[in-house]
Amino acid sequence: METSTLTERRRAATERDIADAAAALFAEQSVAGVTAEQIAARAGVSVRTFYRYFARKEDAITPILSVGAQRWQEAFAQVGELSLRERIPAVIHAQLAEDGSGERSSDGLELDTMLGVLRGLDDDTAMRDVWLRVNDDSERRLRAILRERGIAVWDAALLAAVATASIRVGLEQWAADPDGARPAERAVEAFQAMSQGLDGLD
Repeated sequence: METSTLTERRRAATERDIADAAAALFAEQSVAGVTAEQIAARAGVSVRTFYRYFARKEDAITPILSVGAQRWQEAFAQVGELSLRERIPAVIHAQLAEDGSGERSSDGLELDTMLGVLRGLDDDTAMRDVWLRVNDDSERRLRAILRERGIAVWDAALLAAVATASIRVGLEQWAADPDGARPAERAVEAFQAMSQGLDGLD
């Protein structure tokens, strides 16, 4: 059992090293300008090892994006019995809040790195596929959390879609115009705009 756990920890560490290397390179050079060989070299692994973990270079960013989504889901689940209309914007803002220097996003990526990743979405179909897949997985988990609260199936589906889309749109719009409003403000504004008229929020 201990050996299995140690192996799992090592595998997770290698996966994260590759993901960190991919994120840094994507930010430095653009997604299109990076190869799997470069990512492997930056991570200190062989190309063969890279492909044992990820089928494509774009997939290498998945662990980092998934960590951010998981933290958002966990925060969402802690809302408790309070009004969702009041609490969800606060949760969204907290998850995307930056420190005083504006250098950190909720998933641990520096915003400059996240910006480089998001800017590749329009030009790289595979990267957008990864981004949308992570968002879809998150939406499904949020739907289950809402159902556990006793919210009706239809209302849970709509609310999960709106909450997930708010963060996605907020980040994408910030990437398109990084000199404008910050990601947290954009995401909260998106949620408030899209959630008007939704039931199950009070």
